[in-house]
Amino acid sequence: MQFQVTTGSPSQQRTACAIVPIYAGGELSAAAKSIDAAGGGLISRVSKNGDIKGEPAELLLLTDTGKLPCQRILLVGLGPKAKLDRRTWRKATRSALAAIARSKYSDAALHLVSEAVSDADNYRKARLAVEIWHEVSYRFTAMKSEPGDHTSPLKSISIASSARTLRQTRQGIADGEAVGRAVALAKDLGNLPPNVCTPSYLADRARSIARKGKKLTVKVLGLPEIRKLRMGAFLAVTQGAAEPPRFIVLQYRGAPAATKPVVLVGKGITFDSGGLSIKPAGGMDEMKYDMCGAATVLGVLQAVAELELPINVVGVVPACENLPSGTATRPSDIVRTMSGQTVEILNTDAEGRLILCDAITYALRFKPSALIDIATLTGACLIALGRVRSGLLGNSDKLADQLLSAGQAADDRAWRLPLDEDYAELIKSPFADVANVGGRDAGTITAASFLSRFVGKTDWAHLDIAGTAWNQGSNKGGTGRPIPLLMEFLLHRK
Repeated sequence: MQFQVTTGSPSQQRTACAIVPIYAGGELSAAAKSIDAAGGGLISRVSKNGDIKGEPAELLLLTDTGKLPCQRILLVGLGPKAKLDRRTWRKATRSALAAIARSKYSDAALHLVSEAVSDADNYRKARLAVEIWHEVSYRFTAMKSEPGDHTSPLKSISIASSARTLRQTRQGIADGEAVGRAVALAKDLGNLPPNVCTPSYLADRARSIARKGKKLTVKVLGLPEIRKLRMGAFLAVTQGAAEPPRFIVLQYRGAPAATKPVVLVGKGITFDSGGLSIKPAGGMDEMKYDMCGAATVLGVLQAVAELELPINVVGVVPACENLPSGTATRPSDIVRTMSGQTVEILNTDAEGRLILCDAITYALRFKPSALIDIATLTGACLIALGRVRSGLLGNSDKLADQLLSAGQAADDRAWRLPLDEDYAELIKSPFADVANVGGRDAGTITAASFLSRFVGKTDWAHLDIAGTAWNQGSNKGGTGRPIPLLMEFLLHRK
């Protein structure tokens, strides 16, 4: 499916379906006025008859278009014109594109991007429209014996733009395509079963991304190399599993070598049983999503390379399984991390921070300008923030503010939690430098406090995506978050 930009009159455009906005009270948009005039008052009549009120996301399909070059008109309500903001616009655009995705149309013309929105320019609207299309048209059928034909027959969507905003619109489409494909990749990886999406599989996908991406290289370390690096915490997690671990490093060089990179570290537990501190059976199937941090990193690096951003970015993924066996780590075991610090493992189900601490130590060798880890780390974050916002913690107010702003702009929001030094008291150990868990209190914060011991003075942020990486219920599946947030951050890191 291709996106293209058009600047001609809406009433002259030949298309299978024109997606045309209408405001509350029957007020016509510019595109609606153009088509209405050429169509003998077609839109005005249905509005006056009360067939559509213009409420946000309200839809009405007109199939009798007379001599107009568009075969159909899909009217989309935007609510009161004076109150149109990005949130309402997004809701309406999603409603319209979801309807188009379910149709059998060969093409469509979208006239929503050219409407004035109080907090979004044409770049933002075009990018969001493309990302929304990728979202509503996504289907995961890779594991079906008879997947069926769930692919939309739509070959193209044209986005209307004025000549003045043509450049903005085109850039929004390009960025939206890259982000949309990255999100789809992360969804695919998360939705795959753990017997397919193993650490080795993630490594193979990283190699594939590196082969296709410009300025992108990959290095994959196996068990001997991991042992040589003395990643004792990472090894403690993987030692109960028969599936071998992989340590993946993707490096994108879009700026001079002297430019410090942004380093992204993604948790890659391809299945988390909890180890000997085993989880309850109910819901354990969802622990295939415990590698969504890794999927995020792979998706972001793919998008960065596709857009050839003028920055340096490194992706680090420690990937393994966390399983019980006769060789598994025991509660009360003490291990030495790559940093030299010792950790008392009180709960083997708090394994994400163990693989991340060694990955963070490794990541410091790149001397990052910013280090961001992404992990489905704590159930406590889901309890605190639900499935709306990702948790954000860190040691840099500037970096945290940039990420929060990026999340707002990309509609992939986060919420910052405190990280006072006092919380470190909760994970003290009488036998080692630190324990891997505290009590029930402040679980998300103590997990981040644990990680903070390994970042030194580097500007660091931690994104806990335990509540936002996948959906449950009828819409069950990976979400691809927080890729939009991170891409927004990196796109403005030039």
